[in-house]
Amino acid sequence: MLVVATTNRGKLDELRALLADLPLDITALSDRLRDPPRTLEDGATFAENAAKKARAAADATAMLALADDSGLEVDALGGRPGVHSARFAHERASDAENNAALLAALEGLTDPIVGASEIPGFAARFRCVLALIDPFTGDGQPRIVEGVCEGTIARTPRGSGGFGYDPVFVVSGTNRTMAELDPEEKRRISHRARAVAALRPILEEVLRKRAEQVARVMSAG
Repeated sequence: MLVVATTNRGKLDELRALLADLPLDITALSDRLRDPPRTLEDGATFAENAAKKARAAADATAMLALADDSGLEVDALGGRPGVHSARFAHERASDAENNAALLAALEGLTDPIVGASEIPGFAARFRCVLALIDPFTGDGQPRIVEGVCEGTIARTPRGSGGFGYDPVFVVSGTNRTMAELDPEEKRRISHRARAVAALRPILEEVLRKRAEQVARVMSAG
């Protein structure tokens, strides 16, 4: 069982698809516990927030726990929205409200790439940090990896796929937003896909060690 500390069904579905080949039953913490712990995401970095959420999930369930903290960084905004990506417009903002707030924040700024007030050239990146905690291996310490997808910001939202800022994020090397990619393409190039690729060998090693522990217990019994 892998418990994921998220209430974002889009993230959960992507993680399930990316890890579908591993022998894991992946579930959300909120589906596992009737009253899951609420973690204050007050860290200065994605890594700090991911580690806090993974720790809370592991402590509450005594299970293998994974947390994702991710967001959009726009150079012209000094890296914002960053860790505040999910609440850039306000604390309970919808995806559409956050996208509108982002475009409003960029309106009128001079594009450092093309030297004009055109939003499409603003350099940006999606960053995903994953924290994995196993209470029974690695001294219960978080293993942290990250993945980055470079791109620029579109003038208006395009595409119906994905979630979050996907409709305004044009993937580097393409003329399409993340929301215009089909799910298979997104699973190959997204920031989350790259973070999961970095996590995979660590997760496989944890599963191997767990299997060895079970085998020792069974042989001792």
